[in-house]
Amino acid sequence: METGYWDAQRARVRSLFNVRSEEVPAVLAGAAMFFLLFTGYFMLRPVRETMGIAGGVQNLQWLFTATFVATLVALPVFGWIASKAPRRRILPWTYAFFALNLFAFAAAFTQNPDDVWIARTFYVWLSVFNLLVISLAWSVLADILAVSQAKRLFAMIAAGASLGGLTGPILGTLLVSPIGHAGLMALSAVLLTASAAPAIWLHHWRDQRPLPAEEAEPRAKPLGGHPLAGATAVLGSRYLVGIALFVVLLAVVNTFLYFEQAKLVAETFPDRVRQTQVFGMIDTTVQTLTILIQILITGRIAERFGITALLVAVPLVMAAGFLWLAFAPVFAVLVVVMVVRRVGEYALVRPGREMLYTVVPPEEKYKAKSFIDTVVYRGGDAIGGWVKRGLDVIAEQPWLAMLIGSGIALFWAGTGTFLGRRQREKEAHGEHKRADASRVAP
Repeated sequence: METGYWDAQRARVRSLFNVRSEEVPAVLAGAAMFFLLFTGYFMLRPVRETMGIAGGVQNLQWLFTATFVATLVALPVFGWIASKAPRRRILPWTYAFFALNLFAFAAAFTQNPDDVWIARTFYVWLSVFNLLVISLAWSVLADILAVSQAKRLFAMIAAGASLGGLTGPILGTLLVSPIGHAGLMALSAVLLTASAAPAIWLHHWRDQRPLPAEEAEPRAKPLGGHPLAGATAVLGSRYLVGIALFVVLLAVVNTFLYFEQAKLVAETFPDRVRQTQVFGMIDTTVQTLTILIQILITGRIAERFGITALLVAVPLVMAAGFLWLAFAPVFAVLVVVMVVRRVGEYALVRPGREMLYTVVPPEEKYKAKSFIDTVVYRGGDAIGGWVKRGLDVIAEQPWLAMLIGSGIALFWAGTGTFLGRRQREKEAHGEHKRADASRVAP
């Protein structure tokens, strides 16, 4: 009777979270991978934001441009690694390289803690690092999960990222005084290295439960191709071009709000320590709300209404948010809009965006995806930064930039609608191929 009771409780939990028994270990491993990765990154993120303000809000577009150039340099190197290394080795090797970078920064900050150029270099490096390592973690999930599993489990696994995003700022706030910035960087390197272990385990889990032949390709062999294969793949696919456009519009919207946030925080809180605390509090609020939505709502929205709902809801809300800011450009309104935007991006847009890659070949999951998530995203940042700066110079009041931002958000929503429809078509085509294969199988 006791066994039956606990079986019933486990069944209720599985029903609540929409996960099957055999998938629980993969969900936990994926969540652990993201938790460790995001804890390490979010310990350093508030520091980066304060460094950006310290260099002058009016100069942020230069940091964004430097980040874009650095991404252009870094991506071919990653493309070369991806073409030579077995798919299951790409993430561990890349994470090990970045962990060494963090230890080098820790040493540099220990020797010269107030050097402005080291600070600027770290800002640019962290901006390249975060997109590439997060994109790579999502590539592993898109590689090992079937399309039907991704719809149900991506948001659940992404909750580990939100929990890490909540833990990271708290740890950073508590530890920055006793161990300093250099100590935070060393600790982040350790966490980054540890996050590779669950990724390796996920490949082993998939090996024991093979995907259908049409979805599975050997992960032990290299992808092949050339270092710029990601860029050529994007240019050769209308679907991938659509994803790239979606990411550019997302980045421009984010950049408009980021610049407005930096300006209002600098005006409202001149003290640098207070600025870091404000950024940390915003991060904590965002991650708390995101966890609740990801665990209980996102997967059900995707399963019932499709990926389109995940991709379109936030752009439409942001169109309204920009209009609100145009008429009430104050810090309190900005905080509300910024929190809603970031919660929506993490809980809805990001899982939906990653689901788009479940219907593309392995090379596009790694190379094209990395190109879009790094070069295209940072290119959108740079474009948005210069456009926002130009609009601020033209008009002292932010209403013009906010009205234009609202129009961009509507265009972003339209792009999401197109991508959701194309993803459904590709998924249906893949299901038809599997059905045909099963009919002709002996």
